[in-house]
Amino acid sequence: MIDTTPPVRDDAVEQQSVHLQELYRQLAEDEAALEANAEVKQLTEEESRFAASQWGMIWRRFRRNKAAIVGGIIVLLYYAVALAGNFVAPYSLTNRYTDHVYLPPQQVHFIDDGKIKPFVYGIESGYDKNLRRTHKSTDEKLYLRFFAKGERYNFLGIFESDIHLFLADGDQIVSLLGTDRQGRDMFSRIVLGSQISLTVGLIGVILSLVLGTVLGIVSGYYGGVVDEVIQRLIEIVRAFPQIPLWMALSAAVPPGWDQVKTYFAVTLILSLIGWTWLARQLRGQVLALRESDYVMAARLAGASDSRIIFKHLVPATVGQIIVVATLSLPAMIMAETALSFVGLGLRPPTTSWGVLLQEAQDLQSLALYPWVLSPALFIVVVVLAFSFLGDGLRDAADPYTI
Repeated sequence: MIDTTPPVRDDAVEQQSVHLQELYRQLAEDEAALEANAEVKQLTEEESRFAASQWGMIWRRFRRNKAAIVGGIIVLLYYAVALAGNFVAPYSLTNRYTDHVYLPPQQVHFIDDGKIKPFVYGIESGYDKNLRRTHKSTDEKLYLRFFAKGERYNFLGIFESDIHLFLADGDQIVSLLGTDRQGRDMFSRIVLGSQISLTVGLIGVILSLVLGTVLGIVSGYYGGVVDEVIQRLIEIVRAFPQIPLWMALSAAVPPGWDQVKTYFAVTLILSLIGWTWLARQLRGQVLALRESDYVMAARLAGASDSRIIFKHLVPATVGQIIVVATLSLPAMIMAETALSFVGLGLRPPTTSWGVLLQEAQDLQSLALYPWVLSPALFIVVVVLAFSFLGDGLRDAADPYTI
């Protein structure tokens, strides 16, 4: 008789089958979840620029502008060098090498006997038959020592140090940009002069921003008589020619004033006109913002005028303020340079780029020793860098830029 009862399945096989079915179901769920996450991620990337904050959108647009990024890096490098000027400059402002007057720039060689060992060739000074000083390169190699000990200096008024970025072996001079008529190193004077030229423009812009921001926002917010008075004041200030007004005010500075007083007098003069442009722009912006929904809601909630201005209007105009500041800085630097160049700004012994360019007024000296014009190259580079940075910030802050 045939046994028709079904065979009994092994318990281990049955458990393994259930486990495989559960694993397959889990894998299917995971795959579906991954596909859903990928769709959500793709959707988020497409809509991220609409969900980003104002500053996030500005940064997103700004970083696409390569020229602005390069300009910003150059500006930061300039201010970093100015901040550490005594460390970067191999010599002080008063250090003179009378045997190396009008020394031409020395070329730095980086490879020596197949190894990276920066050096310059020594200089032998003399006179020609017309009693003009001459300089000839010798075969002596002067190796550059980095982080070497030299003259002591006070670093930012915090501590004293004698470490310099580079120096030559022994007591020999290394002059990357030549020397002036008194044998002073041009590279050191340009680096240390940047502390004055860059900060004069910075402080002047800060004063202009404070004045322009306050008057522009007050004029746009209150309107009426206040707006009329401020706008007429702006028109009166802008009616004067800028450069002649600067020259007239600079000529009024007493020549007997010390360096600190003259420095702050020049910064104040430079900021007297620069605020009008910002005030006009902020006035127009605030005229539109004061009728916006959130400002009206703040008024209905009983917020004071000062709270509305500082809590709502000022943050809304910060982007415009930063753009104007960046575009105003090169104009301030050029103004200080021009005033000092003609002798109406900073004066020796104060050292700035404009003061250094005073030696380039003599055409004969300029023809014989063209390196005295080297401060102009640094001015051109920093002005272009500020212009690229300002243009990039202006485009990034434009709400109509995609």
